[in-house]
Amino acid sequence: MSSAARTLQSDNECDLSEYRLHRSAAARLVAELCAHAHRDGANSGPWPGMTVDRFIRPTQLRWGDVTSLSIGIVAHAGKVDYAVIGSHEYFHHRVLEASPHQPALLLVLEIDPWLVRSVASSMPNIRQVARTPRGVGEECPVSPLDDDMTDTVVRFLASLPASSDRQVLAPLHLRELVYRVLQREQRARLLHHAAHQAMANPVAPALEYISTHLAEPLTVDVLAAQVCLSASAFSRAFREMTGRPPYQYVKEMRLHRARQLLEAGRHGVADVSRSVGYTSVSHFIKEFRSRFGSTPGDYSDAPMFPGTVAAFPSSLV
Repeated sequence: MSSAARTLQSDNECDLSEYRLHRSAAARLVAELCAHAHRDGANSGPWPGMTVDRFIRPTQLRWGDVTSLSIGIVAHAGKVDYAVIGSHEYFHHRVLEASPHQPALLLVLEIDPWLVRSVASSMPNIRQVARTPRGVGEECPVSPLDDDMTDTVVRFLASLPASSDRQVLAPLHLRELVYRVLQREQRARLLHHAAHQAMANPVAPALEYISTHLAEPLTVDVLAAQVCLSASAFSRAFREMTGRPPYQYVKEMRLHRARQLLEAGRHGVADVSRSVGYTSVSHFIKEFRSRFGSTPGDYSDAPMFPGTVAAFPSSLV
């Protein structure tokens, strides 16, 4: 048990005896949840999309405000269950036993649908769900959280307090949790909800990748790999979402970033060219002049830049 868990267990007086009678993994999980539940009711966690609720009296738990794919974990009365919760899906769970010493604890953890797709694509025995699994659109079914899944959640929670662990270890443990859910009875629900949510913007991870990797080669194959699509399927989806082909979007983003760097006045033309992914300075100068009507050098030397913002597509300004 972590030192933080021991301290907060004393403060909140969480009695773990019921969980120890069943298995030590559940006791460790409750200790970690208590460490993140500083007060009764909802507690925001140190991970995006994470909340821990603590209840000290019997209640009817209702989750109707979950707006994206999530995994919910309920620990009370000596047992631990989990559920896959889809966007705006209704979930309720009756807590018959809860007290200040033995609170009911609920963890809700948002799951990126693209993480599900990435993990599933690396599992050869996993097939995408062709039809809606039973129970979708109704009340969320719950399943027991076994020792392997419990240990995974414990490691994830234990990695959150330290900044370096949160950056390096937490994403690995979260990926492992998705992997373990995909091996169990709620696999079809997780795949279905991930696919349904991803359809809202099937190229979002690729857009994020472009914005953070402009200095690197950005081929269609590289971008398609970010969303687990073939190059042809990705190109069609990308054009539908952005109104232009990937190569055109990447070029506009590079020139837009170059203009911002030149306006800042801290970089020379050659440095800007390299930082936005051009291997040829002359090619960069040619495309910049074609786009903005002046060379990068003239642009950076000008005291003002009239009309350039209006000339750039509004979606990229």
